[in-house]
Amino acid sequence: MVKKFFSNLRKQFEVSSQDFSESDEQYVELSATGAKTNKHNKIVVRSFVLEDFSDVKTIVDTLREGYTIALINIAPLKEKDLVDLKRAISKLKKTVSAVEGDIAGFGDDYIVVAPSFAEIYREKNKKEEVLEE
Repeated sequence: MVKKFFSNLRKQFEVSSQDFSESDEQYVELSATGAKTNKHNKIVVRSFVLEDFSDVKTIVDTLREGYTIALINIAPLKEKDLVDLKRAISKLKKTVSAVEGDIAGFGDDYIVVAPSFAEIYREKNKKEEVLEE
């Protein structure tokens, strides 16, 4: 009886040559990102307002995650304290450099910061176009 039990158990776990030939015709498709879904699968475009130098910490922490394009309104700090504004922009530039991102100003009151996989489009001046030709 015990012998019959183990014999049946062995038959259940044995793999026949027919199983291998069938598996040659089939394949499994794997995604590049893996089976788990992550909240960072999407890029986030997020706006920030620089009212004080301490607001830079939140922006820098978000940029280091690598999935955020930041639109930063610098007008409140610009009106309040230009020295702090320069310090804040310097800190943002250092962080952008560290994460190999891109930073640019647009208008007088906004800065856009992009992660490493994004590039900020910049129009060429007419003078630059002439020099390149």
